[in-house]
Order: sequence, then C-alpha cells, then structure tokens
Amino acid sequence: MIKINLKEKEVKSLKDFVKKGRKSARELTRTRILLLSNQQKGDTKIAETLDVGRNTVWRTRKKYREEGLQSALVEKPRSGQPKKYTDKHEAEVIAQACTESPDGCKRWTLTLLTEEMRKKDGLETINRESIRLILKKAKLNPG
Repeated sequence: MIKINLKEKEVKSLKDFVKKGRKSARELTRTRILLLSNQQKGDTKIAETLDVGRNTVWRTRKKYREEGLQSALVEKPRSGQPKKYTDKHEAEVIAQACTESPDGCKRWTLTLLTEEMRKKDGLETINRESIRLILKKAKLNPG
C-alpha cells in the first residue's frame, strides 16, 4: 500500500473540488480516493467504498506520489484511433457526393455513395458510417 499524507492545503482544495463546479465522475472518484487515502484507509476498503477496482486506487495513489496532486486528478489526453482514410480519400468521397446522382435517383444517399466508393482503390472497405462522418465533417448533407 502506498501511504499518502496530504498537506492541509491539499485537503482543503480537494474538499472544495468535490463541492464546487461541474467535474467528471473520474475526477471526483480520484479526489475521493486521495481523501480516503489520507485517512489511512486500505486499498480494498477504498475500492469497496467507492465501488472501483483496487488497481484504480493503487494507480491514483502512485500518480499522486510520483507526479503530484494535479496529475493524479486529471487524465492525460489519449491518442485515439488512427485515421483510416487519407485526406485524398475524404476528398474523393466529398467530390463524389457533389456530382450528379445516378440515373433513377433524385440524390445521392449514403448507401449509394458507399456502394460507389467501394469500387475505388483504397476505399474497398469503407462503410456507410465512415461516409456519413466524412460528409458531416465537411458540412455536407446528402439528402
């Protein structure tokens, strides 16, 4: 168990943090973990009290010890999923959506666009949702 001894100033700021403003559930949980840790509660007891995993308690304490209070409360940004389609691919989708619709159709639908784009190199696996997101980002509405 990693021992935590918060300074009086830190305890006050954590209590204010819980009481004031809108915070994410994760930030509030981490705050409560630190406050309970300061009362020398064990990992298991804190985990049961806050209904979180023991690893969450351990990681929060460790982060506080190594990097300080602010780092223990706030999540670092995550990289997210890498882009599947290049800007060139996105431009192709947008250009296709701006062309005349196929014969017998009043306008391009997402399904029609998907079928058409799957015929092109590099876009064989594109799906309806990807097309929708590309058009949404470009502020286009096929319909």
